[in-house]
Amino acid sequence: MKFYINGLVLALAVSASTVACKKDSAAGDPAPQASVSAKTGPAGAGTHAAAGVAPGSHEDWCDEHQVPESQCSRCNPALVAAFKATGDWCPEHGLPESQCRLCNPNLKIERPPKTAGAK
Repeated sequence: MKFYINGLVLALAVSASTVACKKDSAAGDPAPQASVSAKTGPAGAGTHAAAGVAPGSHEDWCDEHQVPESQCSRCNPALVAAFKATGDWCPEHGLPESQCRLCNPNLKIERPPKTAGAK
């Protein structure tokens, strides 16, 4: 029984550590969101919008962090300064306050619907 519980704890720790965006560690993000589990969309975990998609469109979506790709500061650290400049920053969790589900558990960020004729 003890071995089973230790194995379960280890498995949970490993799975939690793989939730953070792969770009976080490459970008040197000081506060990766490993404690926030990302939901996966239909395309699966870790998928990002293709270059050149229209901001605010259905295609502009970071499945890994469940926010618009054009506003994902965890995948694009260059956005951090703009969020901080507008006062939209959660220093405790290292992401925009408007995207912080830890501080705002009832926060709903919904992906825009597909437009007619889109694949």
